[in-house]
Parts: sequence; C-alpha cells; structure tokens
Amino acid sequence: MEMNHEDGRFYLVNDGKTIGELTYSTVKDGVISLDHTYVDEQYRNQGLAKKLLNAVLDFSDLKGLKIVPVCEYAKVAFQNRPEIRFLLTENYQKLLKGEN
Repeated sequence: MEMNHEDGRFYLVNDGKTIGELTYSTVKDGVISLDHTYVDEQYRNQGLAKKLLNAVLDFSDLKGLKIVPVCEYAKVAFQNRPEIRFLLTENYQKLLKGEN
C-alpha cells in the first residue's frame, strides 16, 4: 500500500487501485478545507482514513497551513483529538471550545 499526494488530494494505492482518498481545497492563502474522505468498502476499519488524515495534518503543519474541516470524518477527528486542534483556523478553534 502506497500513500500518494497530488494537488488537492492524498490517496492510497494498493495493487494499482486507489483504495482511499482525502481531498482538500484552498480556501484562501494559508487555509485549506478538508472536503471529503473516502475508503473503499473492502479496506474499511483498518485505520486508513486516519492515515490519510495524518498525512494531511503533517503536510499542513509543514507548510504552515490552517484547516477548516468540512467532511464529517475530519470534523469528528478534530473533536476527538484536541492535540491536533492547533492546525484549525482560529474561528473554528473557538467554535469547538464553545466560544462565540
């Protein structure tokens, strides 16, 4: 299984077939949105979505990008993993903390 990256997505390939992807888009300079996470049915429940998310998180941290989670998987991950919230845009961090 191989992790790949091209502009707008991280994706996993197994035997030449894409088995999962996390797509993102630029919101504005320095901010990306995590738009969609997908893992092929045959490969679910193996932690592949988390691997894809971690790849995007590492990329964002390295590039100094902030994140707006749009897809449900990313939203839940940020709710459940406070240690990665530093990558969220400031207004999204406030929303998670219940601030206005």
